[in-house]
Amino acid sequence: MRISSFERKTKETDISVRLCLDGTGNVSVDTGIGFFDHMLTAFAVHSGMDLELTCKGDLGVDCHHTIEDVGIVMGKAFAAAIGENKSVKRYGSSFIPMDDALAQAVIDISGRGYLVFDCPFTFATMGDMETQMVREFFYAFAINSGVTLHIRLLYGENDHHKCEAVFKAFAHAIGEASCKRDSVLSTKGVL
Repeated sequence: MRISSFERKTKETDISVRLCLDGTGNVSVDTGIGFFDHMLTAFAVHSGMDLELTCKGDLGVDCHHTIEDVGIVMGKAFAAAIGENKSVKRYGSSFIPMDDALAQAVIDISGRGYLVFDCPFTFATMGDMETQMVREFFYAFAINSGVTLHIRLLYGENDHHKCEAVFKAFAHAIGEASCKRDSVLSTKGVL
């Protein structure tokens, strides 16, 4: 099984994560940000990965450090779980509707971290999470995991629905891309 654990402690956050790529969607998440926990839970369930994550962050400042640092730690854990062999399907894509919203995520487990993010939100917050932090999470994840990730919101009215569609589309795309193969999918023979 492809499992990794990672911890990161700074003056702003103290994070521990355990990620199993070949899980069943078991999840235990506590970041102190209710809406973010809801999105990470949706990610784990829809990707089929097991995720155990705790974060104590400086939420008295705002949610920025917690969300960005969780993206860093999850990205590093994902890269470690994939490992050096990288015998995975490599590419994944998904369109996910959530009531009024439709989101698309496309991923390449390439070893080259990059993010294209085209997801407009209407309001500044969703519960206790700032909408601008959605991009920051995915940026931190993409750069630290070494994946190329394109996410776009095609349309939607309700920010909660839009954000949930984005996280679920990401989950399905990464679940597909991380499926095992017998060989590295590259004309070079390596990623």
